[in-house]
Amino acid sequence: MNPSSNPTADRQYSPGQRVRAFNCQCGNPVFFRNSTCLSCGTALGYEPTQAQLLPLSPTDEPDVWVPWQSDGPRYRSCANRDTPAACNWLVPQEEVEAHAGLCRACRLNRTIPDLNDAQHPENGELWGRIELAKRRLVSALLVMGLPVASRETEDTERGLMFDFLRAPDGGPPVMTGHDDGLITLNLIEADDVHREQARTNMNEPYRTLVGHLRHEVGHYYWDRLVFDTPWLERFRALFGDETQDYGDSLKQYYENGPPADWALGYVSAYATSHPWEDWAECWAHYMHMSDMVDTASSYGLSLDQARLEFKPFLHDVLYQPDHPGADKYLAFINHWAELTMLMNGMARAMGQPDIYPFVLAHQVVAKLQFIHLVVSEERHRNDGDVSGEAQSQSQSQSQTMG
Repeated sequence: MNPSSNPTADRQYSPGQRVRAFNCQCGNPVFFRNSTCLSCGTALGYEPTQAQLLPLSPTDEPDVWVPWQSDGPRYRSCANRDTPAACNWLVPQEEVEAHAGLCRACRLNRTIPDLNDAQHPENGELWGRIELAKRRLVSALLVMGLPVASRETEDTERGLMFDFLRAPDGGPPVMTGHDDGLITLNLIEADDVHREQARTNMNEPYRTLVGHLRHEVGHYYWDRLVFDTPWLERFRALFGDETQDYGDSLKQYYENGPPADWALGYVSAYATSHPWEDWAECWAHYMHMSDMVDTASSYGLSLDQARLEFKPFLHDVLYQPDHPGADKYLAFINHWAELTMLMNGMARAMGQPDIYPFVLAHQVVAKLQFIHLVVSEERHRNDGDVSGEAQSQSQSQSQTMG
């Protein structure tokens, strides 16, 4: 492939950034969900380790692929490629047997909907929508350097798994939530009409599949990255004491609603219900922001000439304004704030609701930086980018935060 035919080839990306714009070997754009180039017919597959959508060449073995015209590693298509999940991810050939041919995202499933339910033939379509959102989630988590392992086949004690369930007709409803690494999602959330009704009934400005998944996985990573770590006391100083009764807190929230001044310190009304929910809501927004900024950068969107009336955030709103990465984080937050102004303006021009119907209060910016620091520490630990001495220094600095 001629690099000059790929408009993303010469762009530079920072560590942890996802490339969201892809091109086929023919030079034409292809997209995250594609398994075939619609321009030239080349087979495509997403390689999660590289975070790239690869053009593929067949080999002398059935359903075994290599990157386009290369002698590179061999892959098989995910076993869910030809199911309603329509998964386009690749599985390294050496991993196929251990995981029943399932990719890094699909092997996280514990329970999928009944695809043979004659009363609900739409189950397959709904499941496919959820899987597309889950692949978006998992691809981001992997690039963020976070632990992503199947509870079923890779990490039976601390791994992650998903149940996608549909309540039986007339039976009790399925509750979306997280419990010790298990994320349950009500299948009916993939039905657009139901989800819009729920959004309206619950007075939510935003409700999407990927939003649900990002929120629930935030609970999982609180368990993995904050609980029983040096971050815990600092979390409590910023988000509140999570030992307060969770059930009672939710009951009070649903009976009384949020405080009148909730917008001064929380990203959503629901975030006021309990410190765990505050964390999960902020985690979801951190992922929203990262993915949207990466997507804009991948497509070369520049705001340099944009006519935006914008007052940037300054260091005084940060959780740790003296952190070595504070300038970079602040630039990210301000870029996001400008980007939302542009996106919302474009949505209104089409008569659509705001893409990002939220306002970032100063305290929310501080909470988001806290999450950024937790994620960055985990990524450095996994990547081996920080020596033991540097990690110790980083933890010592972190202990002074708040």
